[in-house]
Amino acid sequence: MNIIKLDAIPSTNDFLKEKLSRQYLENFTVVVAENQTGGKGQMGSIWEVQSGKNLTFSVLVRDLLLDIQSVFHLNVAVAVSIAEALKLFSIPDLAIKWPNDILAENRKIGGILIENILKSDGEIFSIVGIGLNVNQVEFTDLPKAGSLFSITGKVFDKEAVLTSVLEKLKLNLALLQSGNHEQFWKIYDAMLFRKGVPVSFEDTSGLRFMGIIQGVNSNGKLEVLLENDLITEYGIKEVILLY
Repeated sequence: MNIIKLDAIPSTNDFLKEKLSRQYLENFTVVVAENQTGGKGQMGSIWEVQSGKNLTFSVLVRDLLLDIQSVFHLNVAVAVSIAEALKLFSIPDLAIKWPNDILAENRKIGGILIENILKSDGEIFSIVGIGLNVNQVEFTDLPKAGSLFSITGKVFDKEAVLTSVLEKLKLNLALLQSGNHEQFWKIYDAMLFRKGVPVSFEDTSGLRFMGIIQGVNSNGKLEVLLENDLITEYGIKEVILLY
């Protein structure tokens, strides 16, 4: 695979998109930055990293999605790939918090941002941005954040973690391309954070309510059983899971 390593840039996703607009890039081109100064999370939130301590990288995925409706299959496969790679390093109590946060011992250690580009000929390019907290020690004003180091007390070889994630990702995306997405959904569902137990939510108006997560549908919406015994679907950023 083609891996481009950089020192400090605002965003690996933006760098890869800009490079793709100017030249042909082979499938699975990877951009890795030691320091990302303007990283983004879901819906424009900020992904902050400590320089040299963590992994921030983006992967170009092409010739995979046949239509934009199947985009969440990619999201699921990426989240599962990261979790499977981290299991190889004996990271305890891994979970996936909807839609795509990676948790260990209830602390966020990773996030995913997938941006899709639909060409005029119908071809879909996906930029898969991944942030993993590896050796960072302190997280100012982020009580729910953690790293592989803070969870285990061990310093990790970032290159080894990166290689493991990329290998799992490449293997699983090949399986996804063959149409085998059900196995990833089963793992995603089994690892879904707080599934099947009463939890608190907050909607966009600030209203708090209780519900029980039932799962995630193929469109990526969270299915929640409410106190009135009705199952309601929520899109990304329509509700916040409080924990």
